Amino acid sequence: MLWWIPVVIVLALLIVLIVANIKIVPQSRAYVVERLGAYQATWQTGMHVKIPLLERVAKIVSLKEQVVDFAPQPVITKDNVTMQIDTVVFFQITDPKLYAYGVESPISAIENLTATTLRNIIGELELDHTLTSRDTINSKIRVILDEATDPWGIKVNRVELKNILPPPEIQDAMEKQMKAERQRREAILRAEGERESKILVAQGQKESQILAAEGEKQAAILHAEAVKEAKIREAEGEAQAIIAVQKAQAEGIKLLNEAKPEDKVIALRSLESFEKAADGQSTKIIIPSDIASLAGLATSVKELIKE
Repeated sequence: MLWWIPVVIVLALLIVLIVANIKIVPQSRAYVVERLGAYQATWQTGMHVKIPLLERVAKIVSLKEQVVDFAPQPVITKDNVTMQIDTVVFFQITDPKLYAYGVESPISAIENLTATTLRNIIGELELDHTLTSRDTINSKIRVILDEATDPWGIKVNRVELKNILPPPEIQDAMEKQMKAERQRREAILRAEGERESKILVAQGQKESQILAAEGEKQAAILHAEAVKEAKIREAEGEAQAIIAVQKAQAEGIKLLNEAKPEDKVIALRSLESFEKAADGQSTKIIIPSDIASLAGLATSVKELIKE
């Protein structure tokens, strides 16, 4: 008789039962466990074993930040303008037990609370203020929702007004106003561009005139320096010529002195000098005091030439 077969079957059933009751909780998840219908524990990341038939996983909760986009809600401003506003709520579950037992439908509860809060806030604002105070409205809604959802184990991190849609006639008026504003800015920019262009042209003409004047000034300076240089060189040439003549005369006198001329030669040179003075254009002739001896000098010229 195969008595061991029932034992194997029982062991297999026990193994299957144990494996079926081993639970591995992944990252960013939490398991809410009940025992006999009452809350028992919250399992975090890791491996856990539940008691068969007595315990069960009542709810699996995601601990990640979640995003819910709610449908547009009709709201009325302080100046009786009806607008459609849709919101986006970013929230995160911080207490799985409160989330599981705090409220029946948490998302629906957040949506209704968001719509009520939005109507209360927008009802205190006029249309223009509503369109320009989006950040303020977001902050107010987030504070109210975060406080209200705290007993549900939910933390509201951020609330955003996705779209604000005024009535069609107001949208048309706003578009016309924006178009007029764009045209006004365009006209201002065009005028400023023309003014800048004229300023640049005037500056260009001014700089051109300044450069032309500078060019004429430099040309005049160069011409004056050239004339000055020419005169200096001319004066230097004349001075060098005079110096050369003086040197020649001095050299002649030196040679004459070294030759020790006789009185007759000196007399002849004096006569030649007097002759040159007489042939000149001067209206006055200075006659030497020994002019009386010149007559005798003329007689002896022939003898001097012969020698």
